[in-house]
Amino acid sequence: MKKKFELPHIYVLLGLIIVICAILTWILPTGEFIREANEAGIEVAVPGTYHIVEKSPVGFFATLQSFYKGMVDAGPVIFFVFISYSAIGLILETGAINGLIANILRNSKDKTQIMIVPIFITLIGIISSTIGVFEEMMPFIPVFAGICVAMGYDTIVGMAIVALGTAVGYSGAVVNPFTVGMAQSIAELPQLSGAWYRIICHIVMIIVTSLYVVKYARKIRLDPTKSLIYGDDSKHIITNEEMMNYKFEIREKIVLLILAIGIATIVYGSYNFGWYFNETNAVFLLMGILSAIVMGWNFNKIAESIAKNFTDIAMACMMIGIARGILIVLKDGNIIDTIVYGLSIPLSYLPKVLMGPAMLIFQTLLNFFIPSGSGQAVTSMPIMAPLSDLLGISRQIAVLAFQFGDGFSNIVWPTAFAPIICGIAGVKLEKWWKFIVPLFGLVFLTQSILLIIAIIINYV
Repeated sequence: MKKKFELPHIYVLLGLIIVICAILTWILPTGEFIREANEAGIEVAVPGTYHIVEKSPVGFFATLQSFYKGMVDAGPVIFFVFISYSAIGLILETGAINGLIANILRNSKDKTQIMIVPIFITLIGIISSTIGVFEEMMPFIPVFAGICVAMGYDTIVGMAIVALGTAVGYSGAVVNPFTVGMAQSIAELPQLSGAWYRIICHIVMIIVTSLYVVKYARKIRLDPTKSLIYGDDSKHIITNEEMMNYKFEIREKIVLLILAIGIATIVYGSYNFGWYFNETNAVFLLMGILSAIVMGWNFNKIAESIAKNFTDIAMACMMIGIARGILIVLKDGNIIDTIVYGLSIPLSYLPKVLMGPAMLIFQTLLNFFIPSGSGQAVTSMPIMAPLSDLLGISRQIAVLAFQFGDGFSNIVWPTAFAPIICGIAGVKLEKWWKFIVPLFGLVFLTQSILLIIAIIINYV
């Protein structure tokens, strides 16, 4: 009997990628673009200025150092996840959200419960599309995982609601300042220009992803053995009977009011005052502590809960730091610009109508090496915008291809958020890939068609 192939442990997988990237620093030419500040004061790569520089290969000892450097470099993200996850964990332990779901289950019919999938994918997508949240949504994965398990689905459905809503929001972003705003600024396009077509794209992708998840959810509810994680241990397992026993009284309702006010405050502060990790973490922490106090907990119990939640999320936080080590190696080896330059060359030889899908392939591959949306924008857009001029297509299409490539692949590539969301949800990465890769192909095809249409109608 053949032994079934198993994907290596995620630490091993990320470590192998770091080693491969280190080897590439010895093989690939070392080069870079000249960078200058544009009219908006943003440092961007100057097209046509790629040149070879002195080689700086990453050796064995430097490769080992990249693990530590990655942890330090990703420190803000790591500690954001630690604190926000622990705060949301406090809210979860109050039972308020479970009480709300129990109340919904008691007052709804089975056939209508599936609507939770498209409704929340849409709502999360709107938030992501407008204020550019990504890391900020991660603490809500356990919330939706527990809800979906209690409703007869599985953890993957719950994490998909959060991950897909956020990723599609980025892909079809209307005013996201970190992607569309940055890319349009570099491409010298008016801010918010072309929003009408991005809204259409967003709606189309919401429909495609929602139908995919609904189909999977219905299948496993009819036959739980069809679940990709059937038989796996899950930290979000709550039976329907257990869910029905949760209270939904005045204290639980106050906790939900605190959660709603907190989320609204984060959205308002992020959009109007540019809040980021510092402010958002403070709001999360305040939400968690206030919720625990409302439930009558003493401070020792609150501290014990936070300590437990820190332990639960530690593996996912380690993944963030190790994955950042990949970027450290690429930067230290000076081969990121080489990769960008090499990927951009074939684009100039394609028919005009295929330029959009080709740019999408380029940006999707680039997102493996540069998972930061703003970092990818300042590296690729200075090249893609002038290239689109030479090929006779709108710069708006180059921006659209950029945001398509940056958004959805974030929840697929191991260098981005895939291992992080899996760590938070307690789902093996290979199981998530079995679920997400077919959808990734479907969304990629949808995005390619949307880009071809954009070229045909001369979208500007």
